[in-house]
Amino acid sequence: MNFDLSQLMRGTLEGCILKIISCQTTYGYEILKSLKLFGFQDISEGTIYPLLLRLEKQDNIVAKLLPSPLGPKRKYYSITNQGLEYLHSFEVSWVNLSRAVADVLGLAGE
Repeated sequence: MNFDLSQLMRGTLEGCILKIISCQTTYGYEILKSLKLFGFQDISEGTIYPLLLRLEKQDNIVAKLLPSPLGPKRKYYSITNQGLEYLHSFEVSWVNLSRAVADVLGLAGE
């Protein structure tokens, strides 16, 4: 039986997406490209857009249609103050969790 990576990914992608958006206002395809550059090779647009919609419904990001130099308008995302608070909480939780898992697995200090 193989480990189900998709469950783990869903739980971490929101925080990673918020981090990318916190650095600059951007749109979905650019977020996808950034994630791939960071090593999330198996991520697709079908994964990203539902997460963006959920983050928007939670008021962690706001979306705005802006002109695109290459065609139709694009939906650009910006992080909200609430989103910044969520991101900070995610970062703290991630550091604590990753340390604990590394300790359990005997990977601490590697």
